[in-house]
Amino acid sequence: MQATGRGALDGLRFAIKDNIDAAGVETTAGCPAFGRTAKQHAHVVGRLLDAGASLVGKTNLDQFACGLNGTRSPYGAVPNSFDARYVSGGSSSGSAYVVATGEVDFALGTDTAGSGRVPAGLNNIVGLKPSKGLISAHGVVPAAQSVDCVSIFAPTVGMAVKALQAAMGLDAKDPFSRSLQLRRMPLPARFSFGVPSQLEFYSDALSAEAFDDAIERLESLGGQRVAIDYAPLAEAASLLYGSALVAERYAAVREFFDAHEDEVIEPVRSILAGGRDFSAADLYDAQVKLRALRQRVAPMWNNIDVLLVPTAPCHCTIEAMRADPVERNRELGAYTNFVNLLDYAALSVPSSIRPDGLPFGITLIGPCASDLQLAELGQRFHHATGLTIGATGRALPPMVQLLPASADTVRVAVVGAHLSGMPLNGQLRERGARLVLETESSPDYRLYALPGTVPPKPGMLRVAPGTGAPIKLEVWELPSAHYGSFVALIPAPLGIGTLTLADGSSVQGFVCEPLALEGAEDITHHGGWRRYIASRQASAG
Repeated sequence: MQATGRGALDGLRFAIKDNIDAAGVETTAGCPAFGRTAKQHAHVVGRLLDAGASLVGKTNLDQFACGLNGTRSPYGAVPNSFDARYVSGGSSSGSAYVVATGEVDFALGTDTAGSGRVPAGLNNIVGLKPSKGLISAHGVVPAAQSVDCVSIFAPTVGMAVKALQAAMGLDAKDPFSRSLQLRRMPLPARFSFGVPSQLEFYSDALSAEAFDDAIERLESLGGQRVAIDYAPLAEAASLLYGSALVAERYAAVREFFDAHEDEVIEPVRSILAGGRDFSAADLYDAQVKLRALRQRVAPMWNNIDVLLVPTAPCHCTIEAMRADPVERNRELGAYTNFVNLLDYAALSVPSSIRPDGLPFGITLIGPCASDLQLAELGQRFHHATGLTIGATGRALPPMVQLLPASADTVRVAVVGAHLSGMPLNGQLRERGARLVLETESSPDYRLYALPGTVPPKPGMLRVAPGTGAPIKLEVWELPSAHYGSFVALIPAPLGIGTLTLADGSSVQGFVCEPLALEGAEDITHHGGWRRYIASRQASAG
């Protein structure tokens, strides 16, 4: 289905979970008997088409979006993109799979209990679970309408945010749509992240080790670990299926279910049927209990900026899932169910590939409207992993700018020894700087290897138009209070001036006096300092 307009998503291809309407296409929600041809696009599909994206198809799901594993479909199980013996995670399994295998640029799923996150974590991709109501769910077959979210799967955080910005918007036809003022200030360079004091990985030692590694990586990005009591979050999570709240799942498809119960597969049938057993009074009791838990948990945010959990605590084979579908499914959702119930935003990002070749992902969780803050941190975390995209083996593209600079910071472009992993990078990190962008200069510069510098350093010189080339660089955000002490460390003939980036914007950055380039090697053809250093090491080896 071709784009209906031109905009920010021109040339991008996307798929949608088959509980989301596209005009003229059947929506089955994973149940053939339920199938009906949609008369109009879901609100979110229309917005994406208007922004220039093209819809290429629909994807498989756990029936009626009831599950977290990708095996509850009469159309077959969706395999893990890394090893077909394992589950892909659900209910948005198909949408995650087509992103992980590179068939589309991004895909839509839905998330009620974690379906926009678990498949991302199990397939080495990004899963953005927006704040409730940020994206309209009009034209989406509801699972539990008051907590449903349309979610976005993408190869990178930057792509997910690009799709989010096109998709979000107030819609009067969705009773739960709302206009939110998203937080646009990044987290501080030194931030606190909560970690459950008691963690359960269901005997999956590789995932436990991978999560320890993720904690260390987040600490290296400026985070300070804070233990939090997970008990009230787990108690809130249990209400989704273990209380009268499950009646909302039954209410979502009540008319069809009462007439065609035998057409619904197990264990979805039993879960929906269980919703009939509760009274209105039971529902009020459950809602009051949930509100009490919200009050109990609220002080947690006084001590942390973000909550860190495993996206899924374990991997599970399709065979094991089918042998015990309720318990194995519950394990996959150990750290997901509470998020929508408590009105939080969440972002799942890849963290590592385990020794057995299976992916491990982490989820960053924040208060409502923290979506872009999570994305900014999540992008830095993802790029720090050094992972490739999904199951494609393709390298991550450069980081993109997701948030404007803080008022009390200075952005500085570095091109040489201050790059990530280079000898002088610690001068930035020890001053609380954080990496915000990987990009290139405008094509108006030349790069030289300065002779006799220790450690080796480049010099960057602005030249006449048409005589230079783009130079790869990083942009770091440095607290203004420490900017002076950083500049004082820069030895002549280097200094700080104004650099022009590839997008035409300007930023403070390293420049060099022309006289210092006598006898210096012109290394512009390498395109950046890293490639030059790599070429030297290759020659020495």
